[in-house]
Amino acid sequence: MVESEAKKIKKGDKMKWRWVIGAFTTILLAIALASRSTPKIPFKSGQFSKSCHCPQDKHRYSGIVEDCCCDYETVDHLNEEVLHPLLQDLVKTPFFRYFKVKLWCNCPFWPDDGMCRLRDCSVCECPENEFPELFKKPYHHGLPSDDLKCQEGKPQAAVDRTLDSKAFRGWTETDNPWTYDDETDNCESESVLDTEMTYVNLQLNPERYTGYTGPSARRIWDAVYSENCPKYPAEELCQEEKILYKLISGLHSSISIHIASDYLLDEATNLWGHNLDLMYNRVLRYPNRVQNLYFTFLFVLRAVTKAADYLEQAEYDTGNPTEDLKTHSLMRQLLYNPKLQAACPLPFDEAKLWKGQRGPELKQKIQAQFKNISALMDCVGCEKCRLWGKLQVLGLGTALKILFSVNGEDHSHQTLELQRNEVIALINLLNRLSESIKFVHEMGAAAEKLNEGTVTSTRLNSLVQQAWASIVKT
Repeated sequence: MVESEAKKIKKGDKMKWRWVIGAFTTILLAIALASRSTPKIPFKSGQFSKSCHCPQDKHRYSGIVEDCCCDYETVDHLNEEVLHPLLQDLVKTPFFRYFKVKLWCNCPFWPDDGMCRLRDCSVCECPENEFPELFKKPYHHGLPSDDLKCQEGKPQAAVDRTLDSKAFRGWTETDNPWTYDDETDNCESESVLDTEMTYVNLQLNPERYTGYTGPSARRIWDAVYSENCPKYPAEELCQEEKILYKLISGLHSSISIHIASDYLLDEATNLWGHNLDLMYNRVLRYPNRVQNLYFTFLFVLRAVTKAADYLEQAEYDTGNPTEDLKTHSLMRQLLYNPKLQAACPLPFDEAKLWKGQRGPELKQKIQAQFKNISALMDCVGCEKCRLWGKLQVLGLGTALKILFSVNGEDHSHQTLELQRNEVIALINLLNRLSESIKFVHEMGAAAEKLNEGTVTSTRLNSLVQQAWASIVKT
């Protein structure tokens, strides 16, 4: 009887150890499989090397960009081959390098309590002798009233796709009904000195991670979406309201991508590089955010091509004849590029909007909403974030101004008037969006595969913990 019990105990011990060995083998197999499925993405000076590009997955998005007249594949191709190289050269010229801005206006909606952790949050202003002397000359104050050719619009009339061919007549200080303007609107500031405009060299103040996070940063975007944009998506929304939301979402996606593409990976060693995990979690995991980025890019591109006559004739004078000629040449190459005209002649069709009896009323409502969004930029607690927020919202407001008339009316022969700062903002915004499109196209697949690897590792850790817990219990 005793011998029989001893055999049973010995047999139980054997079964226990077989189970332990089996569980351990399972863990090893899981680790091996995970190591094969997890992408090994090499780092080089804080950035991903060229070997991590995944061209087979580049065109995750295909077909026509919603509400536009161009497809994703064409946008990626044109941006890589034509638009991005031209825009990169254009924004480095003296004319487009300097942006005039008020950096110290008080927030008109709540006390400014934003904080920045990094030195990179501050803006390096230009000394008086750096920015072009011609920029100091006063503006013209608009055209005489009899020089404007306009026709009384009807509510059901279509938006005119053309602009006056006698385009540029000098930089003006004309108001933009779509934006709260630093130069033409009053600044709610406690000090008279704080209302002064300053020139900033954009090349020395890149848009990047600044450490601006927390309730203050979240409150800005919460206000933009919840107070100014209608709830989206919703069946009762009209096309114009949806477009406002998509423009804001696309701009938000672009800003997030720039933060992720130039991120402080290690504060101790001042190591900067790509944060693909951040890009995935803020943008790529939400397909509509990527779609809205492409939409906003095509919307702004359409504004630039619609204003071709004006922008070709504009004076890009900075006192440096060689650089000014180069700026003119680059601008003409951008406006009249044969590849762009052949592949995507009408990036966005603005003529389909503002129709019906509600057209004028709806335009005024959305104008007020976007103007309120532009005023919110004075509430951004980070100086560098405020600079790029103001520039890009002004650029988007300039695109709206070009595409949808000045006074909320339809004009058959509209005369366009722009401030110098509006054109600088418009082109820099297009470049920002172009950079975001390029980064998503080149690094999007790597970011998604990296995230897939993270998910696999998380599941593996869970499996190991469960197996080990079972072993300990036995």
